[in-house]
Amino acid sequence: MSAHIYNEIKDLLHKLDGLLVAHYYQKDEIVALADLCGDSLELSRKASMSEKPLIVFCGVAFMGQSVKVLAPQKRVIMPRLACCSMARMIDSDYYDESIKTLESYGIDKDSIFPITYINSNADVKAKVAQMGGLVCTSANAQKIFDFALQKGKKIFFLPDRCLGENLARASGKSSALLGRDSQEQMREAQVICYDGFCSVHQLFTPDDVRFYRNKFADIKIALHPECDPSVVEMADFVGSTSQIIKYVQDLPLEQRVAVGTEFNLVNRLRPKYNGKQTTFVLSASKPQCPTMNETTLEDIRDVLLAYEDKKPINEVFLDNEIQKWAKIALDRMLELS
Repeated sequence: MSAHIYNEIKDLLHKLDGLLVAHYYQKDEIVALADLCGDSLELSRKASMSEKPLIVFCGVAFMGQSVKVLAPQKRVIMPRLACCSMARMIDSDYYDESIKTLESYGIDKDSIFPITYINSNADVKAKVAQMGGLVCTSANAQKIFDFALQKGKKIFFLPDRCLGENLARASGKSSALLGRDSQEQMREAQVICYDGFCSVHQLFTPDDVRFYRNKFADIKIALHPECDPSVVEMADFVGSTSQIIKYVQDLPLEQRVAVGTEFNLVNRLRPKYNGKQTTFVLSASKPQCPTMNETTLEDIRDVLLAYEDKKPINEVFLDNEIQKWAKIALDRMLELS
């Protein structure tokens, strides 16, 4: 890390009374520099509760939006307006079209209970709230899903099909995939999943698990629930980013573990044991989130300089109505969590 740019950023943050926050998937030098580091909603909540009026968010767009939803009085700027590929797979128009499609299959709108994963933009969260639904994270997904089941309605889970299918399987409920399964399957299913996915977690396959099981008889397999159900059913542990970190770091250092999530995070989870690697990435390729890795130290410095010059760039703004409804969706989730 360049000492000069590091000090320049620190000085600008002090001068502007800003808080630098970074998601776990960011590059090592950015995580090392950040005032706060965490998972998406956890990070947004902590940032929103900070006394600092300026939040500099190193992550993807929906995360910066979450801070703005939770703390509309704050200024939120992002070094890069990077987009989560999963979040881009659905917007408010696609959401409306999906509901109309389900209605055309004979599924009444009032019989649908929508849940949107945190990896969605504020306009989608707002649409879900208007239908009485709420948001979930990978950490609280089972709790939110159980609450939704009590409503006695058909759950529409979006945008991540894998998380939706994994929740349905774990709960013994039938699921169908919008756009792939038949109208009859949609009508009969207790859970309908939107056909979105995480480009990183799609990389992990059953063959990867078999490779490590054959190589190390005692190895543990830890996965994120955005992985395909065929892989999840082979794992020793499935959890959110924060839960994976705790699980792996609680293991004895000599215990081998292969982790199915983003490379940057896995790479810094644990030190070697007696000079030997015991923590492995569950993939032959490098599972690195391209949009999370867009942000550079230079981007952070430049966005701060623009803000200092009173010509802010990459500032997060939300329509008042979207902000109101998106907050309702998040508040409902936080009350249950």
